[in-house]
Amino acid sequence: MNNYSSVTILIPAYNPDHKLTELVRNTVKEGFQKIIVVNDGSRQECHHIFDELKKINQCTVLEHNLNQGKGQALKTAFAYFLKNSAGSEGLVTADADGQHAVEDMKKVAMRLYERPDSLVLGVRDFSAANIPFRSKFGNVLTKGVARFACGINVSDTQTGLRGIPASFLEKLLHVGGQRYEFEMNMLIECKTNNIDIEEVTIQTIYIDENESSHFHPIIDSIKIYSVFFKFAVSSGLSFVLDVLLFALFVMLLNGVFVETYIIFATIFARVLSALFNFTVNRNVVFKSAAPKAILKYFTLAVVQMLASALAVYLIYLMVGFGEVGIKIIVDFLLFLVSFVIQREWVFKKRIKLGEVQ
Repeated sequence: MNNYSSVTILIPAYNPDHKLTELVRNTVKEGFQKIIVVNDGSRQECHHIFDELKKINQCTVLEHNLNQGKGQALKTAFAYFLKNSAGSEGLVTADADGQHAVEDMKKVAMRLYERPDSLVLGVRDFSAANIPFRSKFGNVLTKGVARFACGINVSDTQTGLRGIPASFLEKLLHVGGQRYEFEMNMLIECKTNNIDIEEVTIQTIYIDENESSHFHPIIDSIKIYSVFFKFAVSSGLSFVLDVLLFALFVMLLNGVFVETYIIFATIFARVLSALFNFTVNRNVVFKSAAPKAILKYFTLAVVQMLASALAVYLIYLMVGFGEVGIKIIVDFLLFLVSFVIQREWVFKKRIKLGEVQ
């Protein structure tokens, strides 16, 4: 028995053709003992393909009556696997259109067998001249967005050939995303839970210029970028609230504190707007229950405020003009830095593999 034979192959399928049947048969020939195929609401004329697959002893076919998306198809298979595959190292997911070679599935399965606590990605070489522009552009875009917005640095964010540890599947059942974005959310979940990501180089196979792909570079990148977008909205709302509270406290405190009411109004407004920003970032933007987050947040806020004042002062001494413009540029750069620090330090929670939130 091969070392990888205990790894289960998972193939979500939507309106497949004969290539799916060939893929499953070739997978069985290479020694895999368990294959799960999910019929994700395919049209009626495709049902004969699934009927053929049901005749293969090593293959289990799960079915959705209606198309629910790749993410949900994967989750359906994860739930089935957890109930019926005790002792297996995990799953290797592959696409149904024949763009993943069986020998590459074996490579990913072997790496998963060797590193059963890591997510294994089968990564393609996008530098080759024969890569369709749509796929090359999509990978460059989503890779860059994922690196900045989510802190994920992988070579191929779009790959459907993945080795997923059995101990990670229970957590993935609770990760958002019904369609393609679920695979992106899976990578984010690895970042959140400190799960190592292994990369295995695979062949770059495109059939009919990859027309069968359901990936949409712009739309799916926006879904990843939504974390940063929500962070920007949160910061904007906090700024508006800070100004409104400052105006309110100026009216209330003017006459109570003759010479220092502006200082007190500034402090009260900043503290309340910061509490608002912290609450929104914790519960909406980063969705974190990280311990000591509020202490870290206000430490960052103080350091950021001092850094802003010092940087504006020093730059103004060098150039001699444009205090307002200097402050806008400095604060924008600090805003970007703050996003990364909040993501990586303030709201980051370390969770052990296998622990369910």
